[in-house]
Amino acid sequence: MPIAMPASHTLSLPARAPTHTEAASGGNASGTSAGCVDSTEILRGQKAVEINHNGSTYRLQATRLGKLILTK
Repeated sequence: MPIAMPASHTLSLPARAPTHTEAASGGNASGTSAGCVDSTEILRGQKAVEINHNGSTYRLQATRLGKLILTK
């Protein structure tokens, strides 16, 4: 079941400045260059959102137990 969203609605994720530890090591604490976004910023109070990636649509939903499920 698709989630109805206005066609003009786009999600822009905030840029995250590196922490002191990350800046000193050249990456984040785990050694990768991936950023970290809080799930509340993605879901924005909704139970589920659709994500378009490489031409496919995925659904990210939060469960009642606080877990995340990503489905194609």
